[in-house]
Amino acid sequence: MKKISAAIISSLLFTTAIAADSTSLDNPRERHIKKVTQLTFDGDNGEAYFSWDGSKLIWQSNRGGEACDKIWTMNIDGSEKEMVSPAYGAHTCSFFLPGDEKIVFSSTADISESCPDRVKIPGKHYVWGLYPYDIMIAKADGTSRKNLTSDNPEYDAEPVVSSDGKRIVFGSKREGDFNVYTMDIDGGNVKKLTETYGYDGGPWWSPDGTMIAWRGWHPESAEDKKLWADAMEGNYIVPVPLDLWVMKSDGSGKKRLTDNGATNWAPSWHPDGKRLIFSSNMDDWHDDLGSFGHNFELYMINIDGTGLKRLTYNASFDSFPMFSPDGKKLAWGANRNPEKPRATDIFIADFVE
Repeated sequence: MKKISAAIISSLLFTTAIAADSTSLDNPRERHIKKVTQLTFDGDNGEAYFSWDGSKLIWQSNRGGEACDKIWTMNIDGSEKEMVSPAYGAHTCSFFLPGDEKIVFSSTADISESCPDRVKIPGKHYVWGLYPYDIMIAKADGTSRKNLTSDNPEYDAEPVVSSDGKRIVFGSKREGDFNVYTMDIDGGNVKKLTETYGYDGGPWWSPDGTMIAWRGWHPESAEDKKLWADAMEGNYIVPVPLDLWVMKSDGSGKKRLTDNGATNWAPSWHPDGKRLIFSSNMDDWHDDLGSFGHNFELYMINIDGTGLKRLTYNASFDSFPMFSPDGKKLAWGANRNPEKPRATDIFIADFVE
């Protein structure tokens, strides 16, 4: 056997390193996001949120050929995927309770075992149907399920639990318009926090429970008001410009953070309580169309509206971001898999300040 020279060994190692780098999902422009790992490969997936100990994610997916989304949990390395919602009906917007022994999610399971019909509006590329979801609380494995909002026949969803485990903030169409509400963990003491006509949804508690971030759009022109009135009557939401807002947990002190004409949405908090991470198409303006496009990226912003920073540089969709409790990891949904360009998968990465 011939002796291999040190130069040849060095060359082989260098070639191997290049090959390894060529399969990396990291983007050199995304300097805050390293060791990007894809966690899901089946179906369409979204809204993956960390457990309070940072070891698990809970998310929604139609994996396995389901006609509508079910709720699943998995370890942050993608292992031990387990369905925790009923295997029938539609489900969305799931979250762990502090202690990670219980979960909350939204579901149509108490209304119908079949998936609701998709809302389709002529001329609209995407419509978000406001199905009659109820907010459910259950053990982490999905058993002992209890309906918290059975009193309301309209949409109740987007539940996020406060860090003390005592309150839930959520979005609801329970009074003809779409607003942000809070309720006690048992479903009692419901309080309406937003009043302006239009859309206020996607709320999220600050780490200390003293503030709430959300997304909003408040039509002013007669045309936009008619658009919104039709949407509320038809139980759907069409794409509209959205801005980020923050307020105190009692609904006072409302402050608008963005005003760029784009769709800024899916806000959640950095663990330091001073910054929000969110998704926006603000950098996808098309002069020929006179509108923003569909390429959503992740951004961060201080809660006083300063310090806007772009985090992702992907040619398609990035959204539903959430930091791990220690701020060292970031989970989000993205259309980054070239083999599934029209489907969203869950990704996780190390976050580097």
